Amino acid sequence: MVNYRRARVPGVCYFLTLTLKDRRRDLLVRYQDELRLSLRQTMARLPFRLPAAVILPDHLHMLIELPAADSDFSSRVRRLKSGFVSLLRERPGAGLVFNSKGESNVWQPRFWEHMIRDDRDYAAHVDYIHFNPVKHGLVSVVRDWPLSSFHRFVEQGLLPPDWAGGAETDVVGAGE
Repeated sequence: MVNYRRARVPGVCYFLTLTLKDRRRDLLVRYQDELRLSLRQTMARLPFRLPAAVILPDHLHMLIELPAADSDFSSRVRRLKSGFVSLLRERPGAGLVFNSKGESNVWQPRFWEHMIRDDRDYAAHVDYIHFNPVKHGLVSVVRDWPLSSFHRFVEQGLLPPDWAGGAETDVVGAGE
């Protein structure tokens, strides 16, 4: 098995991307309640903060901040993925298939990880997370994607509702 080199620093923030094996599927939005439950169960078992996240049909981006003495983001990813698959087993229409090793057809076996270096890097990744639904053509303005921490940022006054565009859509046709 390949031994991947990953930056493992206790107590820092990581940007993670988890992707479905079949990028044409929409399991993450269709079963968003199961994904959220798996996330909550993972956070209860292996604590971390979740400053920003977005759920898209075929992948998930998130910033996770680990406790001070902990650098093990891989166990959290493994638990989140396996918890989601376990919850999908209870859904007859989820289309799960398992191979001879017991592995499901849901997740790509690996994930993308990036250790956040500083405040500027953090801000850039928060922006990337929030803008991702627009980038993928799912919505035309950030505020229209419901499965994003963007809405929490707006509620907390950290971002305006028209962040990254959208103000002009509010006034188009106003005089008609």
